[in-house]
Amino acid sequence: MKQRTLLREVSIKGNALHTGDAVHMTFKPAPANHGIVFKRVDLHGHPEIKPRVDLVTDLVRATTIQQGHAKIHTVEHVLSALNGCGIDNLLIEMDAGEPPIMDGSAREFVKMIQQGEPVEQDAEREYFTLTEPISVSRGNSSVIALPCDGLKISCTSADDRGIHTQHLSLTIDPDVYVTQVAASRTFAVYEDIEGLLKMGKIKGGSLDCAVVIKGDKIISKEPLRFPDEFVRHKILDIIGDITLLGAPLKAHIVATRPGHAINAELTKILLEKYEAWKKGGRKPARPATPKAEIAVESTLDIRRVLDTIPHRYPFVMIDRVVELGEDTLTAIKNVTINEPYFQGHYPGNPVMPGVLQIEAMAQAAGILLLRRTNIENKTALFMSCNNVKWRKPVRPGDQLSIKVKLTKVRGTIACAEAECSVGGQAVSGGELMFALVDTSAMD
Repeated sequence: MKQRTLLREVSIKGNALHTGDAVHMTFKPAPANHGIVFKRVDLHGHPEIKPRVDLVTDLVRATTIQQGHAKIHTVEHVLSALNGCGIDNLLIEMDAGEPPIMDGSAREFVKMIQQGEPVEQDAEREYFTLTEPISVSRGNSSVIALPCDGLKISCTSADDRGIHTQHLSLTIDPDVYVTQVAASRTFAVYEDIEGLLKMGKIKGGSLDCAVVIKGDKIISKEPLRFPDEFVRHKILDIIGDITLLGAPLKAHIVATRPGHAINAELTKILLEKYEAWKKGGRKPARPATPKAEIAVESTLDIRRVLDTIPHRYPFVMIDRVVELGEDTLTAIKNVTINEPYFQGHYPGNPVMPGVLQIEAMAQAAGILLLRRTNIENKTALFMSCNNVKWRKPVRPGDQLSIKVKLTKVRGTIACAEAECSVGGQAVSGGELMFALVDTSAMD
């Protein structure tokens, strides 16, 4: 079967469920083997995120992914629509951190896909076909994946009192997804709403985008779209969460009382199997207690550096981050004769200005703070420096190694110790202070 994208771009506007933010989202065609990619056009550098389970950071009533300072909340409904409709390659541009919730189902996203008109591409679609059973359990929830020549989902949904127990088994293809799954809406138990609000969730929630269960009663602005709408929405969520595998899956998933957390645990194991299969090596043993771990980048190339800081030519003083820890960072700056400041500093005897070495240390410390705090729509503003010393000149051809360590973080203010070296010898260093500020304040 061929890979598919859309013929034309399509857009939609609405409010997000958990953040409550207004968001404009656009589906754009993408070339073969591009995959599904989210792009935050509201953040510096317009960072892109390719959704995978190893980027999951939050699984409370939604699936959230994050790479660096860019975060996307509640990706499951959009991913479910794309997976269910057989779309392999797409660029999703958003001007906020969460897709619009619309009516709480995937129906509006399916309409976008249909308006964009799916088209086949030259490349073949590569499926991951499960060859051995795997299972995950968590309390009274369990999910099992079995070998199958297609995607089949058998799901049992139930609340703690067993009032709304529902069961359904479907073999998923685009027709089945569009007619039997996409329109099913998200739902919540009335008693859980207050707790979710205290957690900062469902700020944009209302009966326009959810069904509420209160005892044996259903509170909804319209009648249920299916008699078993709850279990159908659970299947919708499973289809979205397994999209984080990064490849279309052939397996029979048997789920009892599933949720985003256990779906992610299953997808994490599937990812291990998939990567082992791609390498052609021996399949790794499944850990006794699998967890959906948060991915932590230990290095950053120049693209990821530009995604993190607002600086641009000719003032980017970091070429690469070679080591990134919780409170420490090591970066490099390749000093070349092409640097514009060498024309006047000094003709015939080029020397890197000491203030630019401080700027390199400040940028490195800013990257460390932003990666440590994972705060969106913020940047680190250099405020002051103390005990600065310059020990040796830095000349064209040198590679500046910049090491920083956070020593204090209090609210939006942070302090760091920093040192620049060339060939293992210190050339400058000092103590820095900077603050986190809204990027909007810098426009």
